[in-house]
Amino acid sequence: MAAPSSIGRIKAGTNPVLALLTFVGECTLILIDAIGRMFRRPHEVGETVNQMAFIGVASVPIVALTTFASGAVLSLYSAELLVRYGATSLAGAAVGLAVTREIAPVLAGIMVAARAGSAMAAQIGSMAVTEQVDALRSLNVHPTDYLVVPRLIASVTMLPVLSLVGVYSGVLGGYLVSVYKGGVPDGAFWSSIKQFVKPQDFIGGMEKTIVFGIIVAIVACQQGLRTKEGAVGVGKATTHTVVISMVLIYVSNYFLTAVLFAGK
Repeated sequence: MAAPSSIGRIKAGTNPVLALLTFVGECTLILIDAIGRMFRRPHEVGETVNQMAFIGVASVPIVALTTFASGAVLSLYSAELLVRYGATSLAGAAVGLAVTREIAPVLAGIMVAARAGSAMAAQIGSMAVTEQVDALRSLNVHPTDYLVVPRLIASVTMLPVLSLVGVYSGVLGGYLVSVYKGGVPDGAFWSSIKQFVKPQDFIGGMEKTIVFGIIVAIVACQQGLRTKEGAVGVGKATTHTVVISMVLIYVSNYFLTAVLFAGK
């Protein structure tokens, strides 16, 4: 199997179709290589823990803040309308379902892509242009083991946790606006959540973030490993990582929603 460093030397040229196929091929080879090496020893436990702290723990404040604000804005529009038409019993359900199924998972993925994905691409890209990736190989450390696997494990592990944080934060924001500004009775809000929001909604949202975590980690590593042209290349890799990750998260979210919540 081609090593990530050799994969990074593939030139896509200016043909957009060739560039797309090259990107898909590189990401696929990196993912397959990472999965294969994930079950081999030695494991970079320390690096994995560091990445989990960076991707997960350090992202809690921004995920909580954005989901809280999104839940509040959702309630700002929906609560008044529901009260006007006498459907206050659906206020909590509207917020709960939207947050658990869509807002929390997607925002968790977007925030991690913007914050952690860009940083991962910049770090690996800097190592690539300064030949530190080749230095790892000369020290008998495979770049995939040290650079890709820890970030993939950390992203897949921590994004569901961040999604769960976002669920509680988003529902709290929706509750405060619905009850204290929209005029929805406190009891009616929580009753509708208990009635309409099921465990499958939580589980489905967290399952989405596993795919989002794979997208962020693999795209960041692929862009970082193929970085050239010094500091300019690092900047391009960082920008491309954020843009590509966000687009793929939104596109995959549509198909995941169609599969996980079809008919529900």
